[in-house]
Formats: sequence, structure tokens, C-alpha cells
Amino acid sequence: MNMNQNPQNPFLDIRHFFKQKSVLSYFVIINIVVWILIQAFRVLAFLFDKPDSAAAFSSVIDYLAVPASLPILMERPWTLITYMFLHVSIWHILFNMLWLYWFGRIFMEYLTQKQLFWVYVMGGLAGAFVYILAFNIFPVFAPTIEISYALGASAAVMAIVTAISFHVPNYTIYLLFFGRVKIIYLAIVLFIFDFFMIPSGNAGGHIAHIGGAILGFIYIKSLRPSSISAYSHKGTFSTWFSRLFTIRKRSGPAGAKGNHRHPVSDEDYNYQKSQQQKRIDMILDKISKGGYDSLTREEKEFLFKSSGKH
Repeated sequence: MNMNQNPQNPFLDIRHFFKQKSVLSYFVIINIVVWILIQAFRVLAFLFDKPDSAAAFSSVIDYLAVPASLPILMERPWTLITYMFLHVSIWHILFNMLWLYWFGRIFMEYLTQKQLFWVYVMGGLAGAFVYILAFNIFPVFAPTIEISYALGASAAVMAIVTAISFHVPNYTIYLLFFGRVKIIYLAIVLFIFDFFMIPSGNAGGHIAHIGGAILGFIYIKSLRPSSISAYSHKGTFSTWFSRLFTIRKRSGPAGAKGNHRHPVSDEDYNYQKSQQQKRIDMILDKISKGGYDSLTREEKEFLFKSSGKH
């Protein structure tokens, strides 16, 4: 998957990503650190040749994964949070972190770090809620409810993917074998895929994905001026939900003027200018292919603001 940008050194890009110390990079780091600790425990249990090492490892996972059983959940309420940072398989964490990195960066182009934080956390909680609800409602899950657990960042990641896909539906990425694809189509396909894959295995995982996607969709719609009662009625759910993710600007002391931003290093400044120029080039390329009207409102605003800085 290649984001709408010119070729660049991926290692330099990743190094700068972790150097930024953003909410997105912290989420990736937490997931990786938890995975490393889990794997270290597994290796140590094996090396000390404990006869019950497999059972001990399984107990640790069960202690951190969110259970489908309500009585067990009451005993382990922290699992509603810990499960969304927990992975066992290397492929599970690899794919989740790649999707989080790709779509988290797109998210940060248009929205804020605070919004990313809450969409991730609330998406994970929504995924757990829908998962637990489904396992306690549908008879097919009754025989296994006591031993069923969910883990992984997938629901939280799906919330981010869905939110940004519906926020900038015309944003395109390059997919191998498919070429340029609008992210809105990708989000819709993923949702449909998860729904129809429920009977074919890992039903809990697919159900949790759907919960995260629904949260992402509801969240982004709550930001729209056209949302029902978003601006006309104070105290409604949509208004509260929108305010929850909004960063309010703090006014400075009376009479204070100017821009009080933290100074950045030359490397960071050059990187930011490079990223901005790449996006400008992408927008100009889009204009040359589809005309000015093919741009989204955000792209037009970005181009206008950028032209005023030169």
C-alpha cells in the first residue's frame, strides 16, 4: 500500500515517525512493547522447562484478553483496555500495526492527536462491547461463551480506518494489483468482508471489527454540521460526542500577540516542508487528471492555505 506521495526513504520516514513522539507513535510502541513482553515470558517459561509453561502462558493471555462471559468480565474489568494492546501471533501484530501506521498518518493529516487517541480507545471499547453483546445474545455462542476471549488492536484500528475514510472519502492510496483506490471503498469492503466472514471462523474477531467500524462511522458523522441536533440542541449525545474529540484553543494572556509555537529542529522543519510539498504535488497531479472540481473540500482548503504561505 502506497500513500499518494512520491517515493522516499522508508527507513528515514519510520525513524522520524518514532522521533515525533505523537499519540500514534505511542500507540504503536505500546502494542510492540506488550507483544515483546508476552513473547519474553513465553521463551523464559520454555527455557526453564516448566511442565505447566503452556498453561501459565495461556493464563497470562486470559488475564489480559477481554472475556465474552459477563461474570468473568466483572472479575477482570481492566481487560476492556488491555485487550486492545494484546497480540500473540507476530502476523497479528504486524498487520494491525501496519494498518494503524498507514491510516493513522492519514488521520493526522486532517484531524488531531486528541481525536486519534479517543477514536482508538473508544473504537476498542466499542469492539469489546459488540463482541460481548453478540456472544451473550446469539445462541450459537452459548456453548463456548465461558472460554471465549478477544484480543488485538483490530477493533480500534478499524475505528480509525472507518473514521478517516468517511471524513476524506476521495483520498486515494495505491494498492498492488488494484492501482489507485479511494479509501472509502476500502473501508466499505472491509466492513462487508467482516460481516460475511463471521460464520467461517474467528467470529469474535470479525464482530469486534464491526463494532470498531460502527464507532468510527458514528464519530465522524458527529463532527458534520448536518448531524441531527449537532448544533441546534445543546446537551444531545451528538453534541457531547463531538465536543469530546474537539481540542479547544487556549487563549493567551490579555494583550498577547504572535504565534507561540514550540521551536522545531532544522530536521523536523525540513521534514514538515517536504511532507507539505509532497501533498501539494499530489493535489496538483489530481487537478491535472480530473480538474479542480475533483478536489475535496479539505484539499482545496489546504491548497489555498499553502499558496498564502509562499
